Amino acid sequence: MTSTPPHPVTAPPRRPGGAIIGVLACAGIVVSLMQTLIVPLIPNLPHLLHSSAANTSWAITATLLAAAVATPVLGRLGDMFGKRRMLVASLLLLVAGSLVSALGSSLASMIVGRALQGCGMAVVPLGISVMRDELPPEKLGSAMALMSSSLGIGGALGLPAAATIAQHSDWHMLFWTSGALGAAVAVLVVAVVPESPLRAGGSFDVIGAAGLSAGLLCLLLGISKGGDWGWGSGTTLGMFAAAAAVLAVWAWWELRRPAPLVDLRTTMRRQVLLTNVASIVVGFAMYAMSLIVPQLLELPKATGYGLGRSMVAAGLVVAPSGLVMMAVSPLSARLSAARGPKASLLTGALVIALGYGLALPLMHHVWGVLLFSSVIGAGIAFAYAAMPALIMSAVPPSETAAANGLNTLMRSIGTSTSAAVMGVVLSHLTIRLGPVTLPSAHGFRVGFVIGGGVALLAALLTLAIPGRKPASTVTAAVPQPAAPAAESPADARPAAT
Repeated sequence: MTSTPPHPVTAPPRRPGGAIIGVLACAGIVVSLMQTLIVPLIPNLPHLLHSSAANTSWAITATLLAAAVATPVLGRLGDMFGKRRMLVASLLLLVAGSLVSALGSSLASMIVGRALQGCGMAVVPLGISVMRDELPPEKLGSAMALMSSSLGIGGALGLPAAATIAQHSDWHMLFWTSGALGAAVAVLVVAVVPESPLRAGGSFDVIGAAGLSAGLLCLLLGISKGGDWGWGSGTTLGMFAAAAAVLAVWAWWELRRPAPLVDLRTTMRRQVLLTNVASIVVGFAMYAMSLIVPQLLELPKATGYGLGRSMVAAGLVVAPSGLVMMAVSPLSARLSAARGPKASLLTGALVIALGYGLALPLMHHVWGVLLFSSVIGAGIAFAYAAMPALIMSAVPPSETAAANGLNTLMRSIGTSTSAAVMGVVLSHLTIRLGPVTLPSAHGFRVGFVIGGGVALLAALLTLAIPGRKPASTVTAAVPQPAAPAAESPADARPAAT
């Protein structure tokens, strides 16, 4: 008896995509709002939650840790069981976290709620992967650029919105609002976004997920809490040592798995590796602006360099950078189509460095802050828009969600490192104003110099990325015919280059 050969998997039908792009971009902006949602509350959190400042800082740390763990895990599950399904699951976790925080007033409820909200960050890499599967090639570049830039857009636009709500309403309204937005976007995703038939297959690597989660928790706890614990303390150094040991064992395990959580052979390809390292650096540069600029705007004029603006006014000064990102992302897509995404990433890094250079002479004027923050925002849009194109031109379609999830994780590591470094700089370079200790003008200048230097490092890393691949090559390629039944999963995986 002869066996019937397996039917080849056909590519999903191409769709016009306007509604899909709009809904996914809105989803990305909504989840990125979570980055700045409680920034206006930070000074008052100890009073609101009846705890110490050190303990209430976990409301921010919990979101960071949950996002770091959930993003690669949900990306892999999306490749295996459906990207739209995991996208909706991420949004529902965000809604659940919003409700927990809205209904509670304790530190425990805030930490649990913010951790659940952090799981929503997986929406961005999952959305980019859906776009690769569903959109026609002529729309894919600009759509991915907008989706990737939504991480910065939401953060910039969310600050004035959150400040306005916090100033004029009960703080719980922040979480009722975020829950309503998350639920509305989840309904739109179900109604508009189709489920891709592309599947990676294999079994879920539970041990790999646990190992990656443990390693990331140790690493990010060391980075984010090192300032509180002391950078030379046994706790901080122990966290870093544990992270190195756990991640080394995790890598050994992943390299021996036929269906790993993260395909390290693909990840170690030069293009993917250098893009991920550049993502850490660009994430650092992006978050440095988010930390420095609001403080500079809100410091009293009596310091001689503070601009004396309210929290809402400071947010309105920062908000145009988000609008600039939205406007610039299509330009990045055009540059990627003409010159390749490497050119867009290089342009973005250089524009970010220019923006930080402009900050030094312009930091004493509100209009100057608006100008240089908008320049930095334009650079971030170019850089963020290029990253998914570089990643997806180097990985097979069945691994796009996991690969984009890992890239988003790299950006998160960059933002965490930025928070730690800038926190040290601004807390050590200070002045006394009456009974209050405040960051000094020299501290702000050092922060700007570090941000510009890091952006130049990103440019150097970009120059080392191999080759020029136009963005038009990043399409939802037609999958290859299914492997014969006798072929092992390991044989079916693409060989590393």
